[in-house]
Amino acid sequence: MERLHWIFKRRSIRRFVDRPVEKEKVELLLKAAMAAPSASNRQPWRFVVITRRELLNKLADIHRYAKMLYEAPLCICVCGNTEAKHWVQDCSAAMENLLLAAANLDLGGVWLGVHPNAELEAAIKEVLEIPAGYAPLGMAALGYPGETKPAQTRYDEDKVEYRE
Repeated sequence: MERLHWIFKRRSIRRFVDRPVEKEKVELLLKAAMAAPSASNRQPWRFVVITRRELLNKLADIHRYAKMLYEAPLCICVCGNTEAKHWVQDCSAAMENLLLAAANLDLGGVWLGVHPNAELEAAIKEVLEIPAGYAPLGMAALGYPGETKPAQTRYDEDKVEYRE
């Protein structure tokens, strides 16, 4: 478990302290996200980085499960080119890389699902001025954690089948 501690310490953090995330860390998060695998290496993603308090609050107003954005200093919206066949899978891999990187940088984060809720997608596209042809897969609320959760694994032997 020690070797994979960096994976097991990734937990959904919904409380944040009042401290901005350094630009260098934001760039590392984006680099990690863009290191994700994608079908045929199409890389159909686009990222919207939000630090403006007015926009963070507006997103919290729109998304019923995103109230932590009222205190989070950072949100990254992961969007995908909807013309790419596997944009949902590719952007999901990018989101997970981003959240794993956040935990490794001593940041907290939580994945806020958007797709496939068409009404929510449209509202977020409007607020963030996401270009035509792209849709928001989800948003990550990010920042320095205002809560701590122990590392854990959710391994459940009953959910594993072997074909030997």
